Amino acid sequence: MKIYIDADACPVKDEAIRVAERHGILVVMVADGGLRPSRNPLVQNHIVAQGADAADNWIAENIGDSDICVTSDIPLAKRCLENGAAALKPNGKEFDETNIGMALAMRDLNQHIRESQQTQTFNASFNKTDRSNFLQALDRLIQKRK
Repeated sequence: MKIYIDADACPVKDEAIRVAERHGILVVMVADGGLRPSRNPLVQNHIVAQGADAADNWIAENIGDSDICVTSDIPLAKRCLENGAAALKPNGKEFDETNIGMALAMRDLNQHIRESQQTQTFNASFNKTDRSNFLQALDRLIQKRK
């Protein structure tokens, strides 16, 4: 089991590492740059070429059925689920077969609304409750997948 983190804008990298350390699980941080090297032997940084979806493509091509992906990217989460892996948002909400279709539909709808109205939408700010929910959800998900 490995934890893959879509690390370009992930707010819970340190939290994922803390949980992974308790379980002795390797964490693979994937980004197109800007990752600080880690001395932790359970953390691997993988830098991909810059470009749209380069990190997502690398994760989707390398993730396995016992692995977990931490991402806010809904299409990436869908690809991970198709590979048999689990997908978890940084706020602790798990993507699964029952909710990924609706998540994709809402993403597409919101994108269409933004484009047609030429307006910008904003996500709710990330807070301590989200961080706490993530810690609990990742620990539960690891236990379930073991």
